[in-house]
Amino acid sequence: MRNFTFYNPTRIHFGEGQIAKLAREIPAGSRVLVIHGGGSIFHNGVWEQVEAALPGYSLSRFGGIEPNPQFDTLVRAIEQGREEGCDFILAVGGGSVIDGSKFVAAALRYDGDPLDLLTGTRVQAAMPLGCVLTLAATGSESNPHGVITHVARQEKLSISSSLLYPRFAILDPRTTFSLPPRQIGNGVVDAFVHTVEQYLTYPADAPLQDRYAEGLLQTLIEEGPKALANPQDYKVRANLMWCATQALNGLLGCGVPQDWATHMIGHELTALYHLDHAQTLAVVLPALLTERREAKHAKLLQYAERVWHIHSSDEDARIEAAIDATREFFQRMGIPTRLSEHGLDAEVIPQVLAQLERHRMVALGERHDIDLATSERILLRAL
Repeated sequence: MRNFTFYNPTRIHFGEGQIAKLAREIPAGSRVLVIHGGGSIFHNGVWEQVEAALPGYSLSRFGGIEPNPQFDTLVRAIEQGREEGCDFILAVGGGSVIDGSKFVAAALRYDGDPLDLLTGTRVQAAMPLGCVLTLAATGSESNPHGVITHVARQEKLSISSSLLYPRFAILDPRTTFSLPPRQIGNGVVDAFVHTVEQYLTYPADAPLQDRYAEGLLQTLIEEGPKALANPQDYKVRANLMWCATQALNGLLGCGVPQDWATHMIGHELTALYHLDHAQTLAVVLPALLTERREAKHAKLLQYAERVWHIHSSDEDARIEAAIDATREFFQRMGIPTRLSEHGLDAEVIPQVLAQLERHRMVALGERHDIDLATSERILLRAL
């Protein structure tokens, strides 16, 4: 196992009715900028609970954060926060809302062009941030990272700082009951791929992390289809919500090599063709595992045996069966696994490669050996 430093200061309030604890977490007298997505929080009772939990607080709402949070929209949120003298941010929504809120939190404590914070300027300060999670997927509720879409530049830009950990996160599984099937599927796939990218690399003498990852993957495989079949099963939604948080709160990746190539390639597909983030992951991951089956041979065999219970005698057959099972699981969750299913063909590949080169994503993977030629082969396999 490698050396590591682990730090996670986010306080989690998990379970039904926990929104009522907001006043314990947000200082009295705060002027709160409440950032949310569309209007779902007004139809599923979440906003009503937020208001009831914060009597006497000054609440300034900013809505309309997109599924891939857009820079221009967030700039308007920054302007509103400044105009109204807000001093605390409450993100109410899924990962996109929380990611966007992290950017807003940093920008409200920065005097320069907010774009600087997405293009290399270090975050030196940030407004305090808390969140009420309504979509289990990205794990953004307890990590310091965010990804923002800049439409004009056709880029997904990242922001990351220990100052951007939410002070607290409220996880009430009932807030996810009203999600449509597409978002349920996206959330499960997102958490699944986050876990895989910290697990399917090469053996690193980290048996605890391996078992932890395998437990998360098996739980997602078992519970994911149940959520589609019965969206209001509290026990199922609770398990999925906790899996998604655990998949990317930093603990799983301690001391082990990681491979985020699926995410990097997927980000370019989202920026160029506006696909849902999780849908790009479902397209890229099986293709990447197929292309990298030799480099990942030992862990793919372990994955086949421990996660999918595949025990045939032929190693190559086991690996192929595990990759097929992964693709079939995504399909069971209602998520396409081929570029062609999104109306995209081989003509898009040069554009994606050009973007990868532009963003210096030319040495990806756990061994930094996924160059542009390898990325091209992965995309060809994803057709």
